[in-house]
Amino acid sequence: MKFIKDLKEGDRIADIYLCKHRQAAVTKNGKPYENVILQDKTGTIDAKVWEPNSAGIEDYDTLDYIEVYGDVNNFQGALQISVKRIRVCKEGEYDPANYLPVSKKNNDEMYRELLGLIETVQNTYMKQLLKAFFVEDAEFIKKFRRSSAAKTMHHGFVGGLLEHTLSVAKMCDYLCSCYPLIKRDLLIPAAIFHDIGKVKEISLFPQNDYTDDGQLLGHIIIGCEMIGEKIKEIPGFPAVLESELKHCILAHHGEYEYGSPKKPALFEAVALNMADNTDAKMEMMTEIFENTTDFGWLGFNRVFESNLRLTRME
Repeated sequence: MKFIKDLKEGDRIADIYLCKHRQAAVTKNGKPYENVILQDKTGTIDAKVWEPNSAGIEDYDTLDYIEVYGDVNNFQGALQISVKRIRVCKEGEYDPANYLPVSKKNNDEMYRELLGLIETVQNTYMKQLLKAFFVEDAEFIKKFRRSSAAKTMHHGFVGGLLEHTLSVAKMCDYLCSCYPLIKRDLLIPAAIFHDIGKVKEISLFPQNDYTDDGQLLGHIIIGCEMIGEKIKEIPGFPAVLESELKHCILAHHGEYEYGSPKKPALFEAVALNMADNTDAKMEMMTEIFENTTDFGWLGFNRVFESNLRLTRME
């Protein structure tokens, strides 16, 4: 197949894409047409179905995989597909991996590494809580391994939540080796748990959009609720330990203006905030630089509040 990133003006296509969005519309002259967004793992492109009631347009819907016949043209500086025919595809005609952004790292290897970190936790209550989620809860594990870490900002791909969580936990493990006052059996679980609410905040791909609870509550509150529910099933779980763990999660965004309900008050909470922010920013920078072929100044970036520069290694 020809991926969206490789399309150019004048191309004629006959390929399968994911229908990410479909919306009926009307021209100024009152003629019906449809706005469509097509997606593959390299990106999205706008498409127009100018004759939606013609015989060549099969009945299709959002999130269907559709074979599209049409022409690529340029409209106001952006590529757009003028669709002539649409056929709805059956399972087996396409490889979902071609249509969804996926972590470049092996999901099984990352999960094994995360489980290895869990085994290093010595506190019996914390280890029991970790295993209640990451070993015993099959539904949670499935969602956690498939979820993204964000809709757009960083790690916005299948497996992104696992990749981000593992990176933050490994960074925190390093911080424990540098600063003896850190309670490792608090920080490592906090790092592993810090974003678990995202399995309920953001829907799985191909939607990858905020759920109602995601909009109303957010992953920080959702994650604390999930932990509280599991702790109720663990007899004798220390109340202070529960509060300290929840504080780390509540404070991991660091500042009120970044959506953090609390500011860090524990050594471990400060460390988690730093590790989380570092991994998120480094991934953002990676994605910016990987998606450009230009060297030199790239222009002002809102997130970093700076004019970024990509240097060529001699």
